[in-house]
Amino acid sequence: MTEPQITDDLIAAHGLKPDEYQRILEIIGREPSFTELGIFSAMWNEHCSYKSSKKWLRTLPTEGPQVICGPGENAGVVDIGDGQAVVFKMESHNHPSYIEPYQGAATGVGGILRDVFTMGARPVAAMNALSFGQVEHPKTRQLVHGVVEGVGGYGNSFGVPTVGGEVRFDPSYNGNCLVNAFAAGLADADKIFYSAASGLGMPVVYLGAKTGRDGVGGATMASAEFDDSIEEKRPTVQVGDPFTEKRLMEACLELMQTGAVIAIQDMGAAGLTCSAVEMGDKGGLGVRLNLDAVPQREENMTAYEMMLSESQERMLMVLRPEKEAEARAVFEKWDLDFAIVGETIAEDRFIITHRGEEKANLPLSTLSGAAPEYDRPWEPTPAPAPLEDAPKINPIDGLKALISNPAYASKHWVYEQYDTQVMADTIRTPGLGAGVVRVHGTEKALAFTSDVTPRYVFADPVEGGKQAVAEAYRNLVAVGAKPLATTDNMNFGNPEKPAIMGQFVGAIEGIGEACKALDMPIVSGNVSLYNETDGTGILPTPTIGAVGLIESLDQMIAGQPQEGDLAIVIGKTRGHLGRSALLAVAFDRHDGPPPPVDLEVERTNGQFILDNRAVFNAVTDLSDGGLALAAFEMAEAAGIGVTIDKKKKTASLFGEDQGRYLAACSFDAAEHLMIAAGKAGVQIRIVGRFGGDTVTLGSKSAPLAELSDLYRSSFEAKLG
Repeated sequence: MTEPQITDDLIAAHGLKPDEYQRILEIIGREPSFTELGIFSAMWNEHCSYKSSKKWLRTLPTEGPQVICGPGENAGVVDIGDGQAVVFKMESHNHPSYIEPYQGAATGVGGILRDVFTMGARPVAAMNALSFGQVEHPKTRQLVHGVVEGVGGYGNSFGVPTVGGEVRFDPSYNGNCLVNAFAAGLADADKIFYSAASGLGMPVVYLGAKTGRDGVGGATMASAEFDDSIEEKRPTVQVGDPFTEKRLMEACLELMQTGAVIAIQDMGAAGLTCSAVEMGDKGGLGVRLNLDAVPQREENMTAYEMMLSESQERMLMVLRPEKEAEARAVFEKWDLDFAIVGETIAEDRFIITHRGEEKANLPLSTLSGAAPEYDRPWEPTPAPAPLEDAPKINPIDGLKALISNPAYASKHWVYEQYDTQVMADTIRTPGLGAGVVRVHGTEKALAFTSDVTPRYVFADPVEGGKQAVAEAYRNLVAVGAKPLATTDNMNFGNPEKPAIMGQFVGAIEGIGEACKALDMPIVSGNVSLYNETDGTGILPTPTIGAVGLIESLDQMIAGQPQEGDLAIVIGKTRGHLGRSALLAVAFDRHDGPPPPVDLEVERTNGQFILDNRAVFNAVTDLSDGGLALAAFEMAEAAGIGVTIDKKKKTASLFGEDQGRYLAACSFDAAEHLMIAAGKAGVQIRIVGRFGGDTVTLGSKSAPLAELSDLYRSSFEAKLG
């Protein structure tokens, strides 16, 4: 095949700016080959190089006594005691999921699972955070069905429980849905596998499924805005096979027990290119690859296609040569490809040969280390005007408006399509707060949550960033878990627009401040920029995935409110309605500032919950919809009614003040809490009682059965 001539149009099609291409010419001293252009394009795009975000990501807190491995590897690693570690990460598959929702979402799940078991951990839990456009938009229903089926189709077949997540709707996602996938696994703390190559002349081994043309150019596509040509990008979406991935995981975990693995890396974005470059760069070595040895499932594949293919279920490994036969036997047993495709070399070169020709010969370290790094112009988000004329509403009508809206209605239609119980260690399934999974064979458990409120971030990125972390913290605390660490998925629009870059900078500032104050360092993450279509960007959506530890199952807050339990709010209520769910849903208003976050209060109130967890029957944090929605959801899950103080007005019922929890406990326990709260300096107030078959908010009431039916039927009625 004759390679195309390098033209300005070809360079632009590869997502490279003229000054970036000029830098390539300076580095290699000549015009690149077509394959070399593709390699630079893959390594220097936003998705792989973080060129717009590196400066700001470095400001995040990433260390702590619990952190074994922070950002930079396939996933973060955190100590959970007893020689064990939890390995976890969240990443996006937004653009592929909008183009081809089933495969886009499915391969997003597959990719994040590989990130975890590449580190030597067996996956034990998955979550997903999904953002879609208006319910009425003609594409939304198709996207919801395709994405949910893709998440379930891959995760269920692979055999990992989906224990939590989010689903939201907003017009800003009409042309660009978000699919953020999270996975966590367990490993021995002293048996973590890393990706840095070492040793000269060591075999570089290709593992897993064969290489095809699916996903060629996927990483570059994920670093560009959408426009009317979106359907033409369909070939850049990968195709997944969960059953092959299950075999790949078992083979990799078995291989790791043999001592054969020097380094191992998932072939994710940019496939063979990125995995080989990262392994070599981290180890300070060069890599020589012979593409004739790469297992292929299609005929006449070019070097360019093989280097940029994002075919799924593949790994790259640096092998101890004396273990080759033993390692090969493992993969042959699992009916997977095992091929030596190259070797490590002393020279700082990335050399690619195919059919006897040298297709690329590049300085390897520059592919990663010399990637552009931008300090993009940014402007701070203007402070929102104060909320005026706070509205009033019949509280039952306000509650009905929320629970009939798919954003706040029950999501059981979604999570019932996921296997939440596979592996038999799930203790708390999706539906209310954090999911919980037992650490197999122990009395410990891990709690998982995913949180962000994009309308807050849009109004005030710093406070919105803080709130995302604070809500994740509260969701973990509410099940009795000590928060350990976080992973972030930074979904934003075009960073070349100063206003968008300002949102990113502000959110990073808020996230960093909260992670530091709450001792929840960021140990892994992902940045997804250019989430725009025809110039319209999404709401800034910095999703926070968080993990907490329950050291003994008897410390878990796992119950439900009982008949006669008191309803207690822990934390101060001021009645903040700015940017609230009620304002948006019932009044179509999106004004005012978001609620401020006091991180010292968050920590104090959270510690109070953990210190007194033995006396609670149930706890939930107060967030979207305030006290009214939280009290209804807690009561509805238990199948009993709830009465909230008749003095409560719109602002106190639906306000979204931060740092608050709703707890259910007996009268005797409430007395204990009042005394303990006084000593701890925590604000606490009895606001009502659980019981009966009616929901009463202030002076208005409705039958629980009527509200429950509305809550449980609304999502499926509009999107099912």
